[in-house]
Amino acid sequence: MALNEKGYYFTIILFGLFSVISVQKAVRDKMENIQVTEMYYGISWFASIAAIVLLVVGLWNADLELSEKGFYGMSFTLSLFAGIAVQKNTRDIAFIDNNETEDI
Repeated sequence: MALNEKGYYFTIILFGLFSVISVQKAVRDKMENIQVTEMYYGISWFASIAAIVLLVVGLWNADLELSEKGFYGMSFTLSLFAGIAVQKNTRDIAFIDNNETEDI
């Protein structure tokens, strides 16, 4: 794989990770009645969908074996899931820590 292709996939994964963390934060803020502008919420969703579409288009046109394409697709999907889980757990831990210090 050429260096520019590696850079493309690296950029897509960074873009995807940032966008799904933004979506998770915006959704959680809305659930907790913290104000989130609709523009930020919409841009976060658009960026997440755009990252997924860009990866699919890149893999569709790549000269890779089907198993390699599957590996990249699954790695991307699991990385996005991990990014969401880490952000959620970090926020949950901060919430628990704040409640424990208030109780003392």
